[in-house]
Amino acid sequence: MLPACPQTTRVFRAGEGISPAPAGVSNGTFDVQMLLSSCSEGEMTAMRAHMPPGIITHWHSHPRGQLLFVLNGTGHAQRMGDEAVALYAGDAVWFAPDERHWHGAAPESSFEYLSIQPVKDGKAVDWFEPVTPEAF
Repeated sequence: MLPACPQTTRVFRAGEGISPAPAGVSNGTFDVQMLLSSCSEGEMTAMRAHMPPGIITHWHSHPRGQLLFVLNGTGHAQRMGDEAVALYAGDAVWFAPDERHWHGAAPESSFEYLSIQPVKDGKAVDWFEPVTPEAF
């Protein structure tokens, strides 16, 4: 596990440490680059994700919230109970603590983002059920 607050400068090179996202968190496979990883209270976790067209996460929430910054492509995000919104490169989205939501690539575009979320009670995310077509 990478330290959340390295004691020295750490450069994360493009393409370094990329691996498949864990199974059971989306409707297909996508790659992530973990930048900061921790289970310590209040520390940040951060990752860069690259999703192929049409790949979206399952419903999930973050106990202390999540900041998502779109790097490339076109995506969508939806807070439970609201309509899905389109996201474009340069957009940023804040998901409030414990707010159920999903995000992912538009059907015709890949989607790359940076996500940052702090740890509470040893975790940064809670995963739930897949998104059904009527939600989108």
